[in-house]
Amino acid sequence: MLITDDQFVSVRGTVMDANPDMAEEVAGRIVDEGLKFMAACATHPGLGLAPSRIVDEGWHALILHTAMYADLCQTLGGKGTFVHHSPGYDPTHYDPPILDRTRETIAALGWEADPELWGPPSAETLASVAAKCQHAPDCTIVVTPKPKKPGVA
Repeated sequence: MLITDDQFVSVRGTVMDANPDMAEEVAGRIVDEGLKFMAACATHPGLGLAPSRIVDEGWHALILHTAMYADLCQTLGGKGTFVHHSPGYDPTHYDPPILDRTRETIAALGWEADPELWGPPSAETLASVAAKCQHAPDCTIVVTPKPKKPGVA
């Protein structure tokens, strides 16, 4: 597990606070997928990955736990790594190739992306989420790379 049980419960609670009618089990799955997404971004900077709209809710909840989030970025990507979030929203944007690439990157890390949470935005999704944020087709996720050693060009 990438975070402690207590941290997970806290992040899941943040998802549930933002989405009062959401079942605890669904909120937990969203956090799990947010963690997988973070790991993919931190370990594969520059690949142009993006979360589905519902997974983005889990990522937002992780970001709100700032100290844990910063530690997690460094644990996953190495010292100096930080996965930044630059929100944008256009409900017409949905880019399956970016989501496919993200799911493939998650699989390469040894996890399976939850197919119910990585689909297109629609009324038939497993859960409606509060976040108004979209990261495709122009992915705005930036991973700050490890700093260069002094004197190295």
